[in-house]
Amino acid sequence: MSAAADSQRTFRQHWAAPGGSHDRLVRTLKRALPVIVGVLAAVLATAPFTHDKEVSFLLDKKKVDVASERMKVTEALYRGEDEKGQPFSLRAGSAVQKSSREPIVQLKDMEARLQIDGKASVVVAQKGTYDIDKERVGVIGPLQFQTEDGYRFTTRDADIDLKTRRLASHQRVDGRMPIGTFGADQLKADLTNRTVTLQGRARLHIDQNGMRTK
Repeated sequence: MSAAADSQRTFRQHWAAPGGSHDRLVRTLKRALPVIVGVLAAVLATAPFTHDKEVSFLLDKKKVDVASERMKVTEALYRGEDEKGQPFSLRAGSAVQKSSREPIVQLKDMEARLQIDGKASVVVAQKGTYDIDKERVGVIGPLQFQTEDGYRFTTRDADIDLKTRRLASHQRVDGRMPIGTFGADQLKADLTNRTVTLQGRARLHIDQNGMRTK
């Protein structure tokens, strides 16, 4: 065996011998690696709070449908026209559509605006649903309706067909018009033709001064 081979073998024996450099390296790594891992974990945990820069990313459209919520939008706005070509708009503070197969949008803080014979009408509600295909709104909870020429009423849990401008409530309604006040257990209204049908314990109070003014 050559002198070079003997020298290399002797070096390996010293490196692997107990108490040699190999043992010292292993002892050092046993102490250092847990510390390094702990420091790295701390850095990763605090990184979101120590950087002011925003993080941007691209979302694959093919993967949107498998999410629990298909789309969530703040300050959503929908526009359309009724059967007579009159415009309407539906605005919401937030809108969530849970599935692409379901054309129902969950709305919060919504406001519907309709033009009826050139005059504005406004429906305000805290919560509801919007059927995109049928253009119908289902109000959950309190609702307020008002026109610029003096008609207004409040009710709860109502259905609004934006295409036909028809509204039907499922709870008590109380309202005012230029000639007086009215109330009932339920209400059906044709907003285009300005006709209101009161059902259940209906009452109507006529203001004579309002009649003369009208």
